Amino acid sequence: MAADADLYDVVLNDEEQYSVWWADREPPSGWRREGTRGTREECLAHIAEVWTDMRPLSLRRRMEMDSEV
Repeated sequence: MAADADLYDVVLNDEEQYSVWWADREPPSGWRREGTRGTREECLAHIAEVWTDMRPLSLRRRMEMDSEV
């Protein structure tokens, strides 16, 4: 495993958009840790696996509501 300085966390915002952030720093305002930690490459691979719909959550909800009408 990499040194602590080389560890990243996968972070997520309220719109369910993903990013990576240094594990030894608090995420920026509006972002929270998703639970995955590893090298940058490991975190990016995890994001590629789980973030299959790039649309923000608010847009997905609006589109679902529009399709129900």
